[in-house]
Amino acid sequence: MQLQFLGATGTVTGSKYLLQHDGAMLLVDCGLFQGYKQLRLRNWNPLPVAPSALAAVVLTHAHVDHSGYLPLLVKQGFRGPIHCTPATAELCRILLPDSGHLQEEEAEYANRHHLSRHEPALPLYTEADAVRCLKQLVPQPYDRPWQATPGMQVSLTPSGHMLGSAFVRVEGDRSILFSGDLGRPNDLILKAPGPRPEADYLVLESTYGDRLHEAVDPLQELAEIIQRTAARGGKIIIPAFAVGRAQNLMQAIHLLKSRGLIHNLPVFLNSPMAAAATRVYAQFGQEHRLSKGQLEAMRKEVTVVQTPEESRALHGMHGPMVIIAASGMATGGRVVHHIKAFAPDHRNTILFAGYQAGGTRGAKMLAGAPTVRIHGEDVRVRAEVASLDNYSAHADAAEIVAWLQTARTPPRQTFITHGEPDAADALRWRLEHELGWRCRVPDYLENVVID
Repeated sequence: MQLQFLGATGTVTGSKYLLQHDGAMLLVDCGLFQGYKQLRLRNWNPLPVAPSALAAVVLTHAHVDHSGYLPLLVKQGFRGPIHCTPATAELCRILLPDSGHLQEEEAEYANRHHLSRHEPALPLYTEADAVRCLKQLVPQPYDRPWQATPGMQVSLTPSGHMLGSAFVRVEGDRSILFSGDLGRPNDLILKAPGPRPEADYLVLESTYGDRLHEAVDPLQELAEIIQRTAARGGKIIIPAFAVGRAQNLMQAIHLLKSRGLIHNLPVFLNSPMAAAATRVYAQFGQEHRLSKGQLEAMRKEVTVVQTPEESRALHGMHGPMVIIAASGMATGGRVVHHIKAFAPDHRNTILFAGYQAGGTRGAKMLAGAPTVRIHGEDVRVRAEVASLDNYSAHADAAEIVAWLQTARTPPRQTFITHGEPDAADALRWRLEHELGWRCRVPDYLENVVID
């Protein structure tokens, strides 16, 4: 068995892992690179194997850093099945066409305003490309193994990161477990991750491998930010992933209002995609903690903004309000227009509620950048910039270690991926010294033999 790391090395994006066994090739995750330009340029590079040679793809979950390369893979000739949980399949039907649409929009904007060195600027793929790849989705239930290739059997276990997310265990002559993104044990909506499945080898994420989430009440922290911004007449703009963070924030704001901890200010969900994703939660009630009544109350708390015209109209509205909009790292989507409009006003707050990958606008703003580049312009950041780390859907270092100890047998070796260099190395050190495990942080395109 051979394993090659085609992404998520030295970064939290671009997750792709190539397994080869008995002449067959299986790709675990198929994500886009995001953040720094040198990473984004990798999306345009050919894979080291022909897509047509792949037997199948297995997804850990639907976020685009794990699934967003699929339309291009199919466009380049991949014709095999794309295995994932039923909820992941439903969310991919929402997320991937939107990803293609956004790329078309960005290319069109660059061409209209002459912002690209390429004539014309082209999208990586289109909405139509994304729709075509959806035909190859094959939903698989949790905890029921199937034969992905003649020599590789696969099973999925709930990972608690987002609706439909899974640990992927592949068994050939050896077994290997892919953590995907590991969720948290006490999420506001999602159920806790399942125990670690036994495996000979482990590919482990390390997004928060060098830190602990703060020991604060996230609801109280959110309430304080909303209240102080409202007191100065400002607006709270929250970049949020359309699946996961948006729903957590909706539920949190509903709870704060119902408990009288914040004023009854208007809340806008400026993401038709997030609204569609919220409806998927009703289909998969067994995967989260909310009853039908609680889910409906959460949905009624927000006004969904559907059209671009309605989105622009928010810029002319007066008084305090909360606007939740994608994308979560402010790399694209409607939230970028809101940051452009609201960041120059000191009364407002730009509030990040999840991990910000290096090179993204979110990371730059949290680092104190006085300006951010949007649509070819330098936009002044006078607004308060705040973050809610406790709303992250990623386990911190202690939660990762606790999950690792839910299985009795350590893996022969653990490959630490999906983290910035400091985070990955810190987790490596911790596992080696606290658990006595054999660990390594692989390089981009590194190939290892699983024997």
